[in-house]
Amino acid sequence: MSFFFGKNRFPVNGRTVLITGGSSGMGRSVGRQLAEKGANVIIVARDVAKLREAVSYIREGAASPKTQRFYYISGDLTTASESVRIISSATAFNKDAPPDIVWCCAGSSYPTLFVDTPVAELKNQMDSNYLSAAYMAHATLQAWLKAPSEAKSYSSSPGILPERHLIFTASFLSFFTIAGYGPYSPSKAALRSLSDTLSQEMNLYASALPNKPKVRIHTIFPATIFTESYAAENRVKSDLTKKLEEGDPGQTADEVARRSIARLEKGDELVPTTFLTRLVMTSVLGGSIRNGWAVLDTILSWVMSLVMVFVRWDTDVKVRKWGREHGASGMKMPPR
Repeated sequence: MSFFFGKNRFPVNGRTVLITGGSSGMGRSVGRQLAEKGANVIIVARDVAKLREAVSYIREGAASPKTQRFYYISGDLTTASESVRIISSATAFNKDAPPDIVWCCAGSSYPTLFVDTPVAELKNQMDSNYLSAAYMAHATLQAWLKAPSEAKSYSSSPGILPERHLIFTASFLSFFTIAGYGPYSPSKAALRSLSDTLSQEMNLYASALPNKPKVRIHTIFPATIFTESYAAENRVKSDLTKKLEEGDPGQTADEVARRSIARLEKGDELVPTTFLTRLVMTSVLGGSIRNGWAVLDTILSWVMSLVMVFVRWDTDVKVRKWGREHGASGMKMPPR
């Protein structure tokens, strides 16, 4: 929680950050902005050509080009063994110390009406968005919590163990989904649930292993991000879904990265990147951790729990109207 106002709770200068999905979109922007703050950056993705280009772009923003280090690893994050290999490779690059921060940005969206979605794509979405992050989290936490020694982990002052950070990237749709995201939204909701669970479990290790750095769990909740992937999504997305999304102005990848980093520096664990997302988030927080002084989010939750009744009602009205006017395909048809 961000009780320590004015203190940077997410220092990255001189630390090593591993970013999955770092060759494009939000991950690429996160890498560049953290490099500008002095971080050593490792990016992970499948396409070697894109990785090379992204590393060059990220390196150009280095605050201290002579001392900062940059590296890329090609791998398939939907395989558990690959995450273990990637953490091992990153540790070797980082002078036999695991990365200090791991940020899971990898993912994809296949926004189609559920019954029109190829069955194989249901698994692909869970693999791409949930399991890729869960496997990486498992490999990372094994390295952080099960390693026998912390002797090589830090070059900071004796007795000081900076916090480690594991960061997931979920979605606005983790809180409130809309027609056409049946293949995608459950995978992002699962990430939110994993984040809630791990944030509790890390209290166990912080108490039982006081000589190891504390691990903090964060989850970013962007709405629409304007990237190449977004353009690809729109080619399969139904007209109905596009209609329901009309109130979302969207953000650039750079803006999402900037807002996310700013909130991490304030100590937030759940990080919505728009004000609307924050409002919707408060309506479904339940047992999730609150940011800062929990009073404001609690008050907002009382208000938004009522507001969301009308939001859902309005969404249902729009969907029924669409069905009457255009049929069941989700695509816009000429007036009857």
